[in-house]
Amino acid sequence: MTKRHVLPNGTPLHIMGETTSPRAVMVLQEAFGVNDHIRSVAQRFADHGFFAVAPELFHRAGSPEIPYDSFPDAMTALGTLTREGLTDDLLATSGFLRDSGFSSGSTGVVGYCMGGSVAFFAATLGAAGAAASFYGGGVETGRFGLPPLLELAPHLTCPWLGLYGDLDQGIPVEQVEALREATAATPFATEIVRYADAQHGFNCDGRPAVYNEAAALDATARTYSFFVEHLAART
Repeated sequence: MTKRHVLPNGTPLHIMGETTSPRAVMVLQEAFGVNDHIRSVAQRFADHGFFAVAPELFHRAGSPEIPYDSFPDAMTALGTLTREGLTDDLLATSGFLRDSGFSSGSTGVVGYCMGGSVAFFAATLGAAGAAASFYGGGVETGRFGLPPLLELAPHLTCPWLGLYGDLDQGIPVEQVEALREATAATPFATEIVRYADAQHGFNCDGRPAVYNEAAALDATARTYSFFVEHLAART
């Protein structure tokens, strides 16, 4: 069951799981808002033993839940994002988790689509002990007021896992491999997994045209394992 809680800075959170869990995770939305799919993703993390929270990153635009075929509306909402606003939301969310008993070393961050890019940025803020990005774009050209991921890579503060589809028309394989090289040069454990027959959005079971069950299940299992390996269990 989801509980919606608004933080003092104005960031709404969808909260799932128990504060007695050994680890926490921030689940970052796609370009369509914190919708049923993202809530279900957060619930799956809770079912796997994480205390999961999903911040509404579009709250300054009224927290819309955008239909998958309404790309103009999604672009409008994306245009409201800024580096300052994202930083505020991420740090407020990590602060909530810290107050709930989870240090940054016991907190992961995972994001999908635009959230994948934001999760990478979060991994440079010291707000998490491990991060995972599902098809996070903006590799060579920054988005949402953020630098390109290639420029952010040297500033990683924790292990990072990247999950990409080779058929993603917006994130060429060459960029993915450049990101692999850039993150490998950091002192942290990093890994990129590519799925040969997967498109952008392959984890979203709410979009049958792009959903790839085999890739989604494998990528999700890898994410669970990556977080268990790299996040300290709260005692």
